[in-house]
Amino acid sequence: MLPPLILAFPAYRVLADRLAAETGYGVFPVAIHSFPDEESLVCLPPELPEHVIFFCSLDYPNRKLVELGFAAATARELGARHLTLVAPYLCYMRQDKAFQAGQAVSQRIVGNWLGDWFDTIITVDAHLHRIHSLSDVIGPAGTFNLSATQLWVNLLRQRSDQPILIGPDQESRQWVKIIAEATGLDYAVAHKQRLGDRTVQIKLPEISVADRTVILVDDVVSSGHTLAVIAGLLKKAGAAHIECLVTHALFINRAEQLLNNSGIKEIISSDSIPHSSNGVYLAPILAETLIRDIVGRLNCG
Repeated sequence: MLPPLILAFPAYRVLADRLAAETGYGVFPVAIHSFPDEESLVCLPPELPEHVIFFCSLDYPNRKLVELGFAAATARELGARHLTLVAPYLCYMRQDKAFQAGQAVSQRIVGNWLGDWFDTIITVDAHLHRIHSLSDVIGPAGTFNLSATQLWVNLLRQRSDQPILIGPDQESRQWVKIIAEATGLDYAVAHKQRLGDRTVQIKLPEISVADRTVILVDDVVSSGHTLAVIAGLLKKAGAAHIECLVTHALFINRAEQLLNNSGIKEIISSDSIPHSSNGVYLAPILAETLIRDIVGRLNCG
């Protein structure tokens, strides 16, 4: 039996190589050709093992979803029996209900697609709000929703100062609390009211930040406007230094520049999405889960 093979989508070859180094599995690129009308031709190796692992984070997802669907169907046709998707960032998780009549609930729709295409899905800090379990979103597939919190804990334990951790909204409490309790750091959570894609109202928590280092902790940063507003308020409140830890650095439309201009001096992200701010690697926790899942299936078989 051939060993499992990691198939890397073009933008994620470096990240897939890190996963391959941790697991010992081989890695091979998925070849994608784009025609002038933006249709895609997806090409896989003609010989595949029974277990194939696709590595593709799902930022800027629309085209990638089509190509993933092509790749998964082709892998089945070539004889692969078990397909795993490693997608450190999972798209369309924020639209988990119809806020107005007629709206598509994209979380459920995309979840069903992925659950139909893949047997196992591994992701990191999926943005779940009213839905608390990824298994409730992704049909029949096995799911692993890992967390980057331990990576942030390891990073913060190397510091000699005592920063305050602040989450931008109630959704961030779950991560900030875990990190703070593991490191013994003070923490608080701001109150956010979203008025539009780039308009928010923020109320800082009742904690003194005067002359202190503050670290903002968030799972996803897209436009950056929420953290920029908070940073401005923290400066007015006397914070001496502001930093940011973010799992998924989408950083749309010069968001990093906006954050820097707002007073955030350092941004560290995980490598769920390749970016110059990447400071921690997810490969070790992805590999641990992937190997455990594969070994478990082999033992059951």
